[in-house]
Amino acid sequence: MRYQQLACALLFAGQLSSTAADVPNNQRDEVEHLLNFVANTPCIIERNGSYYKGQEALSHIKKKYAYFRDKINSTEAFIEYAASRSTFSGNAYTVQCGNNQTITTRQWLLDELSRFRNN
Repeated sequence: MRYQQLACALLFAGQLSSTAADVPNNQRDEVEHLLNFVANTPCIIERNGSYYKGQEALSHIKKKYAYFRDKINSTEAFIEYAASRSTFSGNAYTVQCGNNQTITTRQWLLDELSRFRNN
């Protein structure tokens, strides 16, 4: 009997964590757009001295998104928690697109979010 109670408690806890805070439904398409934007970028993203192409950067961002989901309550919070800086070093991530000036991924994604919202 105790095993069944423990199993039920773990199942309930799992359901609670999966329904924790996240971006509102009306902003999920924005997050999906930004994830696709990163995945398909020809730009190079720098994180703690290492350089990544879009798909590699996307994998890391998705992991951070899952980890911080309970703190993310807007698209801007998604950018801040999952795609702006290293949790360990505190250093900002940057992006280099062709010959353009290197900028922070935070600014890069906020600019893309603005373009997406205005279309």
